Amino acid sequence: MLRSDRTSRMGSKWRKAKNALSCLQLPGELEDDSPGQSSLSAGRLSGSVLLSPAAGSSGYSMSKTPTPSSSGLLLPKQSSKSSKSTCTICLNTMKPGNGHAIFTAECSHSFHFHCITSNVKHGNQICPICRAKWKELPFQGPSDLLHGRARMNAVTWGADDDLMTVLRRQSTARADGSRRLPSFFHAPEPDVFDDDELVDHQHEITEKESLNEHVTDSHSLGAIEVKTHPEVSAVPRSASHNNFTILIHLKAPTGQRYDSGGNDPNLPPVSQSSRAPVDLVTVLDASGSMSGTKLALLKRAMGFVIQHLGPSDRLSVIAFSSIARRLFPLRRMTDTGRLEALQAVNSLISNGGTNIAEGLKKGVRVMTDRKWKNPVGSIILLSDGQDTYNVSSIGQDRSQSNYPSLLPDSINRSDGTGLQVPVHAFGFGADHDSALMHSISERSGGTFSFIEAESVIQDAFAQCIGGLLSVVVQELQVRVECVHQALHLGSIKAGSYKTSVSPYARLGFIDVGDLYAEEERNFLVTIDIPVDESCNEMPLLKVRCFYRDPITKESVNFEEADVLKIQRPEKTGDFVVSMEVHRQRNRLRAAEAMAEARAAAERGDLAGAVSVLECCRKALSETISAQTGDQLCIALDAELKEMQERMSNRRVYESSGRAYVLSGLSSHSSQRATSRGNSAETTSFSYQTPFMADMVTRSQTMFFGSPSSRPSLRQARSFTARPQPR
Repeated sequence: MLRSDRTSRMGSKWRKAKNALSCLQLPGELEDDSPGQSSLSAGRLSGSVLLSPAAGSSGYSMSKTPTPSSSGLLLPKQSSKSSKSTCTICLNTMKPGNGHAIFTAECSHSFHFHCITSNVKHGNQICPICRAKWKELPFQGPSDLLHGRARMNAVTWGADDDLMTVLRRQSTARADGSRRLPSFFHAPEPDVFDDDELVDHQHEITEKESLNEHVTDSHSLGAIEVKTHPEVSAVPRSASHNNFTILIHLKAPTGQRYDSGGNDPNLPPVSQSSRAPVDLVTVLDASGSMSGTKLALLKRAMGFVIQHLGPSDRLSVIAFSSIARRLFPLRRMTDTGRLEALQAVNSLISNGGTNIAEGLKKGVRVMTDRKWKNPVGSIILLSDGQDTYNVSSIGQDRSQSNYPSLLPDSINRSDGTGLQVPVHAFGFGADHDSALMHSISERSGGTFSFIEAESVIQDAFAQCIGGLLSVVVQELQVRVECVHQALHLGSIKAGSYKTSVSPYARLGFIDVGDLYAEEERNFLVTIDIPVDESCNEMPLLKVRCFYRDPITKESVNFEEADVLKIQRPEKTGDFVVSMEVHRQRNRLRAAEAMAEARAAAERGDLAGAVSVLECCRKALSETISAQTGDQLCIALDAELKEMQERMSNRRVYESSGRAYVLSGLSSHSSQRATSRGNSAETTSFSYQTPFMADMVTRSQTMFFGSPSSRPSLRQARSFTARPQPR
């Protein structure tokens, strides 16, 4: 009887609670939910997963309630008050350590995340306790997207899917609800950034020992491929030929693919093998203009990067707005490191102004102060705005601005004394300072990419990472030597790469630096060929390459097998014209026209700039390679035409033309792929390596877990210029 009365009283209390919360489901109903909810519950996050700005310590103002840049997940506090210790949906206790993530709404009321997600999914968008209408709602799971259900919070969609998939996988391996963020998330920054995590020496030793068995005089992964092409195969003995052009073509070894261990199981497997570990510092804009979708897309892109870094790679993240702060030191991307990196990235909120110089200086300090070094080092810089704290030349001729004065001396590679760490800069949207970011990348030996379309940011990062994770050659120097005693070097056209010639012009040097797997370089060298009645065949040049293997750390000396020669017949006859030389001449001609047009546009002469590009297009159309339907020539013409259209008026040039031209110049001068605009065809038609292309494909495949769900690059929406408070 007593048991019956107790049961009756409990049932009465339950009915009252149910009536008071009539918009909610009974606990039992949660178990019979849709497949989408089941999949979400199955991948339930542990209490250690922290995705709210309130959890971070990035140096920015921390709100007590979720902002549009967060997913709304909060780590339950150890000292929660009793009034907040019970989930009013399931009436169960919310205790840390039980493997349940907690959602705290902007009205400050908290619930089990899986409970409130189910409630919101069924149409309820108000707080079950205070009836406040929510602006930010818990996101729907990836399975809902695949079944065509609309996402309820468009602002926060970038914070889940791929990012959440990684978080679930990492947190499943160590479900410890009492686990807190590392102390360095909250500690003040040290004066010296020498607290980087020890590199994986065991990996390094193992790789070296295994490779030493196969090291040869050429290269453990294969030798650099070197080819030389004279512009014509023969010059008559009685004739001279000034500015005779020779093409030097290099192709890096194939290398082997590497699996970070964090790849999506639905994607094709990637073979595991050795590669050079990377130290990567990302310097990310978190100013007020990055709010909403921009910041969400940045978090998604960073999630992709973190997922594809291996346990021997190290990552550090710098966030900047009015000030800059290091979110965490260089840490290896083990399971724990990845999880903490994802937590830190997703803690970002957007506010304040744009101090690019401060962010970059702090990123460079991470590189210069580190105790340990991985073989490959790089900095990624992304911003959507102009540095309003250090640049006073807005509205003036950007080509004459003293941007280099803002950059740390340690990244200058022009005199050979710099850090030799390239900065790959990404200008995001229509309002960024492309001239500044191009200057940064050019000075450091990196690349500048223009991310015009919102949906391309992850692909742009993927392409860059695909290169950094496939470095097979470092510190490459090419030596060109004249063989015939009467020959002397004229010019060496190598784009942005430093060149030098010996006093007697018999030797020339090109400092190339790093090469990605299967990456190619083309350099044009000119010599003057004199009259020579004494020989039937004239030796011209020989090429030698000096570089360092990034894995074995050994120096490699590779010499081309054959000396380049040309025939010297008595009379003019049939001779072979090199199409390869003509193609590279066209590429250089187009790059020179782009630079000239850009200079004219910065002077305000847009009509003159368009005319320069039109003249170049006409000249290209009359070349031999164009008449034979050469694909490179066709692509160059399309690129020049696109630039003409983006110089049609001042507004278009300011919003996208300048950035598009500078990204093109960066790509051609370094002969390395950059992202440009929103068209796949003009992104990197001849410089993208197979590994970079593969990484972009993986990025596109992982979008919403379905390749067909993602808009194509051509259909991607472009930014429009709009004023932003700074």
